[in-house]
Amino acid sequence: MTTAPDDVTASEEVTASSLADLRARLATVVAIPVTPFTPDGDVDWGGHATVIRRLVDDGVQAVTPNGNTGEFYTLSEPEKRRAVESTVEAVDGRAEVVAGVGLDMASAVDAAQHAARVGASALMIHQPVHPYRSAEGWIEYHRVIADAVPRLGVILYVRDERVAGEHIATLARRSPNVIGVKYAVPDPVRFASVARDAGLETFAWIAGLAELSAPGYWAVGASGFTSGLVNVAPRLSAAMLDALRGGDFAKSMLLWETVREFEELRAADASADNVSVVKEALAQLGFIDRDVRPPSRTLPQALRDRITVVLEQWRVGGWL
Repeated sequence: MTTAPDDVTASEEVTASSLADLRARLATVVAIPVTPFTPDGDVDWGGHATVIRRLVDDGVQAVTPNGNTGEFYTLSEPEKRRAVESTVEAVDGRAEVVAGVGLDMASAVDAAQHAARVGASALMIHQPVHPYRSAEGWIEYHRVIADAVPRLGVILYVRDERVAGEHIATLARRSPNVIGVKYAVPDPVRFASVARDAGLETFAWIAGLAELSAPGYWAVGASGFTSGLVNVAPRLSAAMLDALRGGDFAKSMLLWETVREFEELRAADASADNVSVVKEALAQLGFIDRDVRPPSRTLPQALRDRITVVLEQWRVGGWL
């Protein structure tokens, strides 16, 4: 991917080089920011900018507006577009903006082209939600979106164990701006096989199940991980990244224990409260309101109290 064929133009060579550089920069903590709401259900755009600026002020190098922690599936199309614009403005060139796109192919293409126009550097294409997916159709869906924005890097969001390494490799041969994979199948053995079959050195392999999965996936090939927790405690996520990069798995597991209760609250009941837990913590810290949109819920008091205890432990530990 970093070596251009003889028949490409100089501008295409520059593009290939820049995509390779972007791939390297995505080997990091990829933050999935929340989308704050007001009690009336509108997006709190001032709060959104606050969340983004806090992330990059604490050293986050990649931010994904319109991810699942951002309640992508509850946002209108105008809200999704503004979320990308708000992120680009708040980041102000200090981090990569990886815009989440998905749903039907035409809407995803429109969203991708909008993201390119307003200054995003990459896309994350959500796992297709269509109930009937063929391998050929999966490849074609992603190819059409990627080819619509050839100068943006593209990260695939893989949550389906049927997606094999050969499918990813085939797609990347057709669309060379596919440079990363956010892998969120809860099976590190499967991940290891898929990454090697697709090309371990060809893509940025991002552990897509956050901090609790990061050490295991890192051991078999991941070079980055996504995080919703980073909205709340950026220093914790950064410390885990540093430990993993340094090969200090003992330290990474101490950090794993530190985040365990918070992340298990997010994962409980098939991740029913995944976003609500993050927003509750941010509300208790005074950054945004705790409001979410259905089908998520505002947490009951008993869970709020547990988050209070976790935050106090983090504060004592110097993580907040």
